[in-house]
Amino acid sequence: MKVFLKEDVKNLGRIGDVVNVAVGYARNYLLPQKFAVEANTKNIKEFEHNKKVIQERAAKVMGANKAEAEKLSAVTLTLRAKAGEEDKLFGSVTTMDIAEALKAAGFDIDKKKIVIPEPIKRLGNFTAEVKLHHDVSATIALNVVQE
Repeated sequence: MKVFLKEDVKNLGRIGDVVNVAVGYARNYLLPQKFAVEANTKNIKEFEHNKKVIQERAAKVMGANKAEAEKLSAVTLTLRAKAGEEDKLFGSVTTMDIAEALKAAGFDIDKKKIVIPEPIKRLGNFTAEVKLHHDVSATIALNVVQE
């Protein structure tokens, strides 16, 4: 089934792309979530008419994400964790822990948008990447200290 994307969809395409997807994926996910519309002549003409509005909205979202990325890059989070001998943690610091610390700092970031290169299992300084948009990401500094 051919659909016209109204929003950016990860691993599928960007706003305005016409993509061919499985019928079930379109009917059960893309269409109900209003991420896409069926690619028929009426919808394509309507989209061409609204294309400028959609591009302006995308630029506004991109600008907001860039501003938030600048604010996030200035943040250094201090995470407290229980540790044993040789500064090894009991468990590890997860993206959920980082998301909670960001929420306490005033940022509402979903844990799925946080990427850590490897599990944090020791005390020390680390970095994590926050992907706000497919083109915008911020790097935050993490300081893991003993509880």
